[in-house]
Amino acid sequence: MNGIFFAIILIAFVVAGYRQITWAPPSVPSGAVDALSPMQALATGMVDTAASSVTLAIGLIGVMAFFLGLMKVAEEGGMLRVIAKTIRPLMVRLFPDVPANHPAMGAMIMNMSANALGLGNAATPFGIRAMQELDKLNPCKGTATNSMALFLAINTSSVTLLPTGVIALRAAAGSTDPAGILPTTLFATVISTTIAIAMCLVLRRHWATAEDVTPAEDMVSLDTQNAEEGEALPDEADDSYPAWISAAALLTIAALIPITILYGKIISPWIIPGLTVALLGFGVAKKVRVYEAFVEGAKDGFNVAIRIIPYLVAILVAVGMFRSSGALEVFISAIAPLTTLIGMPAEALPMALLRPLSGSGAYGVLASIIQDPSIGPDSYAGYLVSTLQGSTETTFYVLAVYFGAVQIRRIRYALIAALCADAAGIAAAVFICSMLYGGL
Repeated sequence: MNGIFFAIILIAFVVAGYRQITWAPPSVPSGAVDALSPMQALATGMVDTAASSVTLAIGLIGVMAFFLGLMKVAEEGGMLRVIAKTIRPLMVRLFPDVPANHPAMGAMIMNMSANALGLGNAATPFGIRAMQELDKLNPCKGTATNSMALFLAINTSSVTLLPTGVIALRAAAGSTDPAGILPTTLFATVISTTIAIAMCLVLRRHWATAEDVTPAEDMVSLDTQNAEEGEALPDEADDSYPAWISAAALLTIAALIPITILYGKIISPWIIPGLTVALLGFGVAKKVRVYEAFVEGAKDGFNVAIRIIPYLVAILVAVGMFRSSGALEVFISAIAPLTTLIGMPAEALPMALLRPLSGSGAYGVLASIIQDPSIGPDSYAGYLVSTLQGSTETTFYVLAVYFGAVQIRRIRYALIAALCADAAGIAAAVFICSMLYGGL
């Protein structure tokens, strides 16, 4: 991460420096405001991005507090344990270093479920909680484990059933079929998640060190230490449901896919209110003191948001410099003729490049494209950028927040796997949009 952070800043500085040397101030009418020079624009962009990154973290406090409160209610009611036991056959194969009923399993599943429903920031508290639980099993603090790297890669490429935010934006832009991106988003995320898992499994073999895998005796020691600190020991592996129950649950989820495709527009406004009532109602049914449990969980949201501010400032300032310097514009101009040949029009290219770097920047690009009368939400480019927004994640943001929450500095192969998943998702989005909406 050190090299990537410095490289982005250095490239931005070099590009802005070259543009500053060759810059000629434009003539302006008397009394008009002088145009900013390239280096002034870079400096202004750095300061503005630093301020906005803190604003972003503060804005996340409420979201984190709310959903961590809900998660605490679900946890005390035993929901996470039930879900973890149901999906255990798949999870234990993906995460063999994590005990089957460890709290990390439930948190990871809740995070993946929130991502699948397109809940955006709602998935972040669950993901941070999962990282915190995974770090308790980490024998080498500060270094990402195989489970952490795989979880992050899956998180950045998570299968998405309902990209609710994008559907809402398309509807606001006047789309006649705002939920038309459901099949394209599902296809792209299935491909990207498959690639994310495959890359992690391949890369871990070539990135192995003596500290990468937690030995069995160390796992027992870590679990015992957690128990001494007041946490329950994970249940034994045979405490899971029979395989047929897990298979039935997975088939039920699969059966929901065509329903979301057909009725996504109707379902999407109900998701967050329905999830809130369902989790609190579950807690009431299990005789949990829901108010006290909610408040206790919400307290963590404030602590986490404060902890991630330095990491957000670092990565978002670097990305802001890359945009303000003109380096992004230069790169787009250089490769646009090539990407157009494979179905990626020039107007969609900024979206594909910005999505892994800046969520707010990509969202702004999406809004500007689908609201452009010459393009619109129901054109090929409109469907493509909508699919890209709904099927890829802000990779560098996720790295900064999730790893920053547990002070991970050596990320190993996590970024490579995540970027490969992003590339696969972009390619899959181009392919499926071309097939369905005639881009090629």
